[in-house]
Amino acid sequence: MSFLVAGTSSDAGKSLITAGLCRVARRRGINVVPFKAQNMSNNSMVVADGEIGRAQYLQAIAAGVTPSSVLNPVLLKPGSDRRAHVILRGQPAGELRAGEYATGRRHLAEAAFEAYRELAAQYDLVICEGAGSPAEINLREGDYTNMGLARQFGLPVVLVGDIDRGGVLASIYGTWGLLEGEDRGLLAGYLINKFRGDQAVLDPGLEEISRRTGLSNFGVLPWLPGMWVDGEDALEVARWRGEDLGGGGSTEGALTVAVVRMPRISNATDVDALAAEPGVRVTVTTDPEDVAAADLAVLPGSRATLTDLAWLRSTGIAAAVVARAQAGRPVLGICGGFQMLGRTVVDPVESGSPEPVDGLGLLPVSVEFSPDKVLGRPQGEWRGVPVEGYEIHHGRPTLLDGGDEGFLGGVRVGQTWGTMWHGALESDEFRRSWLAEIAKAAGREWVPSEAPGFAARREMMLDSVADALEEHADVTALLGLCKDGGTRS
Repeated sequence: MSFLVAGTSSDAGKSLITAGLCRVARRRGINVVPFKAQNMSNNSMVVADGEIGRAQYLQAIAAGVTPSSVLNPVLLKPGSDRRAHVILRGQPAGELRAGEYATGRRHLAEAAFEAYRELAAQYDLVICEGAGSPAEINLREGDYTNMGLARQFGLPVVLVGDIDRGGVLASIYGTWGLLEGEDRGLLAGYLINKFRGDQAVLDPGLEEISRRTGLSNFGVLPWLPGMWVDGEDALEVARWRGEDLGGGGSTEGALTVAVVRMPRISNATDVDALAAEPGVRVTVTTDPEDVAAADLAVLPGSRATLTDLAWLRSTGIAAAVVARAQAGRPVLGICGGFQMLGRTVVDPVESGSPEPVDGLGLLPVSVEFSPDKVLGRPQGEWRGVPVEGYEIHHGRPTLLDGGDEGFLGGVRVGQTWGTMWHGALESDEFRRSWLAEIAKAAGREWVPSEAPGFAARREMMLDSVADALEEHADVTALLGLCKDGGTRS
């Protein structure tokens, strides 16, 4: 039994709704598993057999299953506007060029279909998530994630539309209208996401859409605050921006953090845990003045380290970071950001540059990229506090002449910190202990709170989505699609 959750656009909410449906099915005693044939994202997670999209990791938690590469057999990680690095069943598998996207993915489709069959043989229910929009008819040839997957296995399809961005009625009708007959026949209905206001105003439009298309209205989900943990990075990094995070959104007396929004930022979810911390205000920025003014500046991961390093220099952000470090003001580099803080980078792998390129010279490390990717789930401690994270990188840092302190696979000099570990800030005791050190260096009177930890927030979010689905959607009909078909003429 399976069905596909598709979106009328990217970022319509299908990842989170898929996670919520997995949690609902699990509550009902159904042996459920999530599946996404292909994900395009630089937000990823290390699991036992490799690397998968961060959203599928979240969905696995919701379903109560062990995350593995079979849940997301194809992961494309954009390295530039015209090429993406291919992760196949968790492991690096070359590159995909822009001109190959529509027609050069047959071997990826075969791997994805085989992964689906593997899950369908083990679980009672497979809830599949599409990618982007199924109405991208220019990409229909070779598609194996949206209607290509649905057609291959006869899956009913539910469209998710984001009413908050406007035009949701047109997007549902347009999706239905653009699909060819056999694909259209697999559409079962739609869910409206992120609604605010009086639904009586919306209902006549939904009734007309259902009349014209024959699609079922499965429900209207309200706007839910706090739905930003483990998000994709397609359209938005700071999904929590402007929300009340239990004190983190307050500006008065807050510990301020500026996260540099580099063009090829990766694993931006690293800073989610900072944004969730009461008394911490996080800004994602490309403005060197923001970087200079904050209590803490963060250089996150990058999928193109040398390209983003050149961008830092061209924007003036590099100069702002160097000035901070020289003044003894806190700077944190994570993975690619850490590599940029070093003395030299040699990268014949991602950038094709075999000659050393000067880093910012703030940490005593040199970095050389290797074709073999490091994937790991390290555990350790910092000043007696337990911490764990994950590693995803080609760059190999070598410590040159000591530094003041080892730091999570990296090094500290003064108040400049570098680590190769993603996800370390999700360790609650470590995060709060380390932020107390940063606050002291910044002259802030910040005290760690007793608020729920990051993993607890994730569970609260999943339960909130599941509760909203139970209350506002016809979940019984949705879960019954795979029994009843749900096709339309």
